[in-house]
Amino acid sequence: MNEANNSVLGGKAIKSGLMLVMGYLGAVIGAGFASGQEIVQFFVVYGEHGLWGAVLATVLFAVSGAFLMYQAHKLKVTNYQHILARTMGSKAGKVLDMGLAIFLFLGISTMLSASGAVFYEHLYLSKTLGIMAAYILVVGLLLSGKKGLVVSYNILVPVKILLLLTIAAWAAFGPMPQLQPGSLQTLASPHPAYWGISSLLYVAYNFSLAMVVLSEYQSISLPSEAIRGAFGGGLILGVLVCISYQSLHRFLPTVLYYQVPMLYVAGRVSILAKHLYTCVLWVGILTTALANAYGFAQRFSSLTGMSYGLSLIVCMTMALPLSLQSFASLVGKIYPLFGLLGIVILGTLWLRTAKDLGQDLYYNIMKKLPVLRR
Repeated sequence: MNEANNSVLGGKAIKSGLMLVMGYLGAVIGAGFASGQEIVQFFVVYGEHGLWGAVLATVLFAVSGAFLMYQAHKLKVTNYQHILARTMGSKAGKVLDMGLAIFLFLGISTMLSASGAVFYEHLYLSKTLGIMAAYILVVGLLLSGKKGLVVSYNILVPVKILLLLTIAAWAAFGPMPQLQPGSLQTLASPHPAYWGISSLLYVAYNFSLAMVVLSEYQSISLPSEAIRGAFGGGLILGVLVCISYQSLHRFLPTVLYYQVPMLYVAGRVSILAKHLYTCVLWVGILTTALANAYGFAQRFSSLTGMSYGLSLIVCMTMALPLSLQSFASLVGKIYPLFGLLGIVILGTLWLRTAKDLGQDLYYNIMKKLPVLRR
């Protein structure tokens, strides 16, 4: 009987850990990542130095995810507002919460714009149709709240990751004809020495969004499995960043001129790969839109007193006008700006966790001292 119980508990632990990994991946790997725009702007433009940035991002994603779940369980909180308030104080937490809420709203518009771009540029359909298709799906999937978020992630994220990894890995390491190498010096590229700052900004703004999703998993996971799941999810994220960097760097400087550079790279593999990657990109748009819309609708509901469902519809509708802007332009302007907000959140999380772990270590040592003296 004990063996059966242990088997069941072990199965539940693995399931909840995998759900957390999917949540982490789903929140970060959205339209900006899957399109290649984020990887180009934050890593590829730095040439060979961009690979070091990708490695740094791997470490930051893994450790930050583990720290977040450690704090979520230690403080027993299940949403990002409470984490901000408990780690930064109520006043600073409210200011950062407001900034993050603005980012979530702008993120909704960016994802709707991305859906329109995919429909227009690659499916040769109306941009408005693409925007409305994403609008309807996001509202439909999220009307049931947290359950809709978790279920949709468990279905969409594995498909997205499998296709993305397969095509990006083939483009990065497979036998394909190479382009003539171009010089980044002929383009308006940033100074190579800034690769570390760029990597930090990339992780910071992405982690701000991931925090909204990951905090919701506190109630359905044990502390140890949550920390392991978040750490593992961060490592997988970093590996995907490195592979995507390699596949895009291989086709410099041509990829710098595309709004959706990964679709160009997929087209170099085969026409089938390009069509499959179009599906990957759109699923990536949906998962990020789900995270943004869920987080902002919750915040909007608490501020206005409106029901969550009505708040969701109102927020999605308010995001429509801005979604008519260029997707590449929105990524380039919005994401780096909110990376600065993310750095404050990351820095506070790291300092708070280091302090807590240091105190725990000190008390454990002090408890053992009498035993050692004997």
